[in-house]
Amino acid sequence: MPYEPPTHTVERSIRATTGVRIVAGVDEVGRGAWAGPVTVCAAITGLRRPPPGLTDSKLITPKRRAELADRLESWVTAHALGHATPAEIDDLGMTAALRLAAVRALGGLPVRPEAVILDGKHDYLGQPWQVRTVIKGDRSCVAVAAASVIAKVRRDAMMAELGEEFGVFGFADNAGYPSPVHKAALAELGPTPHHRLSWAYLDGLPRWRHLKKARLSPEAAALADGGQLGFDF
Repeated sequence: MPYEPPTHTVERSIRATTGVRIVAGVDEVGRGAWAGPVTVCAAITGLRRPPPGLTDSKLITPKRRAELADRLESWVTAHALGHATPAEIDDLGMTAALRLAAVRALGGLPVRPEAVILDGKHDYLGQPWQVRTVIKGDRSCVAVAAASVIAKVRRDAMMAELGEEFGVFGFADNAGYPSPVHKAALAELGPTPHHRLSWAYLDGLPRWRHLKKARLSPEAAALADGGQLGFDF
């Protein structure tokens, strides 16, 4: 299906209205998976013309996605990945875990962005970052599309490595998302150390339901994290 290539329109708008110059695109992958981390990529691209075929990672074949990610990593001005583990997702909830992964990604950049373009309509990053949310930003914004592709390819590679140890779960093919193979392995063997144990899928597994983990309250999570959930730095 034809699609419009991403542009720098949003980034130009941010620059024109705020005067900032360093803008990062941020996207995540793994939010809906049952196993593995949630991964966030932050990418700075400037206003250069992107490689041909760049778009939302979900619209690209795995082979083309891998080729494009390799090219993007040398094309972008800078990029960094951040992850939140299954245990952190269980303890903090997905919104806080996304923020944790995003802050780790942004902190991994060689320069601190003055503004962030965040894919979607929900700002899970918040202060002190200057954020512009863009629905379907992974299709319309160059920096977010680049972050989308890099995040997807690198997380898939991580899950494929886990699949070498837990082959029956099919992580190399499903990347930790529910699939018939994944569901059958869970029913037979129960969750691995890489599964999210606070998620509702365990309610449908009577044999393993006792392993379900209660999520910490926001207050308890803040204490467990040393009071740093606000990332006030």
